[in-house]
Amino acid sequence: MLRQSVCVVLGHVDHGKTSILDFVRGTLVVTKEAGAITQHVGASEISKQTIEKLCKKSIEQLKIKVDIPGLLFVDTPGHESFTSLRERGGSIADIAVLVIDINQGIQPQTIESIKILKQHKTPFIIAANKIDLLTGWVPPKNEYCFLQSINNQDKTTQIYLDEKLYNIVGKLYEYGFESERFDRIEDFTKQIAIIPVSAKTGEGMSELLLFLAGLSKKFLEKTLTTDLKGPGKGSILEIKEEKGLGITADIIIYDGTLKKGDTVIFGTLNGAKKTKIRALLKPKLAGETHKDKYNYYDEVHAAAGIKLFAPGLEDAIAGSPIMVISDEEFQTKEINDQINDVLFENDNEGIILKADTLGSLEALNKLLKSEKIEIRQTGIGKVNKKDILAAEASKLKNKYEGVVLAFNVNMLDDAKEHAKNSDIKVIETKVVYDLVDKYVKWRNEQKKKDQEDLVKNVPWPTKLKILEGHCFRDNNPAIFGVEVMVGKIKNKTRLINSDGTVVGQIKGMQLKKKSITEATKGMQFALSMSGVQFSKDLFETTELYPYINRKMADELKTKFEEELTNEEKEVLDKIANIISGNPFF
Repeated sequence: MLRQSVCVVLGHVDHGKTSILDFVRGTLVVTKEAGAITQHVGASEISKQTIEKLCKKSIEQLKIKVDIPGLLFVDTPGHESFTSLRERGGSIADIAVLVIDINQGIQPQTIESIKILKQHKTPFIIAANKIDLLTGWVPPKNEYCFLQSINNQDKTTQIYLDEKLYNIVGKLYEYGFESERFDRIEDFTKQIAIIPVSAKTGEGMSELLLFLAGLSKKFLEKTLTTDLKGPGKGSILEIKEEKGLGITADIIIYDGTLKKGDTVIFGTLNGAKKTKIRALLKPKLAGETHKDKYNYYDEVHAAAGIKLFAPGLEDAIAGSPIMVISDEEFQTKEINDQINDVLFENDNEGIILKADTLGSLEALNKLLKSEKIEIRQTGIGKVNKKDILAAEASKLKNKYEGVVLAFNVNMLDDAKEHAKNSDIKVIETKVVYDLVDKYVKWRNEQKKKDQEDLVKNVPWPTKLKILEGHCFRDNNPAIFGVEVMVGKIKNKTRLINSDGTVVGQIKGMQLKKKSITEATKGMQFALSMSGVQFSKDLFETTELYPYINRKMADELKTKFEEELTNEEKEVLDKIANIISGNPFF
């Protein structure tokens, strides 16, 4: 039989993800009707009957039937919930709502949301939120149907809405997605539906819920088919201590049935572990006047959110799969393989990555690899002293990778102290897409600073040609004209000739009788040099180069390889041959 479709809500900060969930949780309960909405642990279920009643006008207009039992919205918006809902490296979320502020359009976090949805191959629709803030928009009262509401707007406002929508359509096309307003779509397999909504007034929420239900049935029927008698499968959202109970697991069940007394298997940092369920709980609904905070159940069917109480859960990892044992050997291997793919440690170069859940760790792992950022070690939980020591070891190999990236986790006091004393950078954030951006920004700033420091002390690969007939003084000091053929040269630089002999150090540089500190390719200027005799130590045919030893050359190659031109690299090779006979490139 079909189960509810599991829905998650993603999007840019402040675009209205929480407001849409608040509407689902709150506004739908205003009717005070029994069964309008069921509050689960970590999720809110909207029944088929509620959808049909709320969406009555839209069903009549759009001729869409509601053929699934309902929708199960995961209550935590954003990547945190999405990446925690794991199944074999994917997500158990069946469908997603990508929220975009219609006035602001697509923002950086919107793009990151799209990337993660694409990575997990999760179908999604777009809620173009905050239409109530459009210039000239007049919100109707108690109208949840967008197609009814749009007809009440004047032509100018309707045109303005279309302009905003097609800004989103155009931007999405740049990222490889075809999209259109939901009532204008010809082929739902090729175009993403955009539904204008207002989570504040409720406009468009009728179509949003209806399309989530309709598209789930049309494209996900096979995924939503479950055997109620089959063993339950789920994903751990959170491990927490519950007063009066002890350690519990908040989980989303996406397949089969979970029963009190079932033996389940789940993931820990030390591999798969099993335990027997002692209790299954759901929170009481508003208005239920019993002493206990929860209702107790003998069994729970997919899809649902549930709190599970059992011994040994303190070792469980958030984001781990949890399932009723049916084939213990196979399931143990499956869980261990999943954990080992995400949790690892090696002696290579790379950053240290810590996260709150297995799913978050997996998402960040993929994100870092897509940016070609090496990872030395991953872990779940608070940043500890061992993580800082691992970053120190990484720093010895590559100073830009001696870093700890921490997503949604805190640092232990001894780790803070050691990081401070050993100058190890720890980058912390609660937003998954910020972590990579902050690291790349820090790395680029460090490289720029190192480059600036290096340029102060290391000469640039340069070739100088002495200009014929431009010796102004033979010695004490010798003054003569030169042209920069390749590179750039600074005052006070030591110069060598093509035999590797140190000719002397530039004492001063002048261009049109004005002192300069640097000359670049193509510039002709006069330089002065003490301790040399023109026509004895220097000739009009002499080529001059800055003195660059092996250590300097290695630093130039490491920190400036992209900035050096091909001819500057050739000059650096020539200097290498002059000094040691070994080319640097």
